[in-house]
Amino acid sequence: MKITNYEVFTLSTGWRNLTYLMIETNEGIVGFGEAHIVGKTHTVREYLRDIRRHIIGHDVFDIEALYEKITLLDFGAPGQVAMTGLALVEMACWDCIGKKLRQPVYKLIGGAVRTEIPAYANGWYTVERTPEAFHAAARRVVERGYRGLKFDPFGNGNMELSREQYFQALDLVEAVADAVGPNVQMFIEMHGRFAMHQALEVCKDLEKFKPGFVEEPCRPLDVGALKYVISHTTVPVAAGERLYLATAYNEVFRDRLVNIVQPDISQCGGLMEVKKICSTAETLSMMAAPHNVGGIIATAANVHLMATLRNGKILEHFNDFSDQYVKNVGSPYPEVVNGYFQLPTGYGWGVEVDVEFLRAHQARGEDGVILDPGLNMYKSETWNKRGQK
Repeated sequence: MKITNYEVFTLSTGWRNLTYLMIETNEGIVGFGEAHIVGKTHTVREYLRDIRRHIIGHDVFDIEALYEKITLLDFGAPGQVAMTGLALVEMACWDCIGKKLRQPVYKLIGGAVRTEIPAYANGWYTVERTPEAFHAAARRVVERGYRGLKFDPFGNGNMELSREQYFQALDLVEAVADAVGPNVQMFIEMHGRFAMHQALEVCKDLEKFKPGFVEEPCRPLDVGALKYVISHTTVPVAAGERLYLATAYNEVFRDRLVNIVQPDISQCGGLMEVKKICSTAETLSMMAAPHNVGGIIATAANVHLMATLRNGKILEHFNDFSDQYVKNVGSPYPEVVNGYFQLPTGYGWGVEVDVEFLRAHQARGEDGVILDPGLNMYKSETWNKRGQK
């Protein structure tokens, strides 16, 4: 079954672009992939044009050959753009394979080890940065049935916080902890902000709250800083959303620098590459909690992946609290019910995409370029509002 054509769509929100790739095959089967990439949406769309020679005529079953084309045969070392482009095509191929074989994708990559996938909420704290507002927003998450939630309380902090900023952040954490109680896990997002000493100070003060993990305490490529932090705190450390190849995890795995890996299926080459990363993590007694800020296809793909992982911890989800209209891209949307995603049904991803909706809501460009709104989280004190009006 070979690819005969493809079409790219981009849906924009106030803070992120979601790009969808639809591939068509000589058997009439259509498949979909999805990705987001901050600041480089237009670049990825153009990259897909540049690698048309790799896409048209490719057999959708040859996943490893697709990886080889983009990471080896083009010679230059691949980075975020190439791996995002690969992910879009690779995910669409899996969708076609599942539809061809009349099986859900998870059945094709080892089968399920669970019938429900734990979820945690993100995108819920689009409020004023006060303890009262964070407390009320966190209560709404719990009332919706979630048993986990993630947030970044650090404003626009970078490297080191002032004392005023520091204690304001701790006040926000305490307010959320009070709102959710001991049976709901908090995950504290650091967004790679901090110098080692500041990251460690934060972790020490968070230990009494027993968070599920702290995420990216230091710059994403500074593995030495990760080693320093994880060796001096009892708080579990998670990282990996900005590591775009399995080889980028080499030092992380060699020196056991995290407790939880967080590869992003839409920027790390797709399903198979992320499955390999998570499976390697299991051999080192690490958990996996994939990074997911995607819409219907990326979320569905992550649910299929998590269903197969023996070391799967929990899956991130934005779309109950941020830009809920992105759910309209297709159906059925993989909803979170009582804190869990359910095991997918249907063939491929099990999702029917509304192509006319994508065409009608195609992001508009400026001078032919689709721009990224972004978050500006190291400069703007109100980035957490995520473009909400």
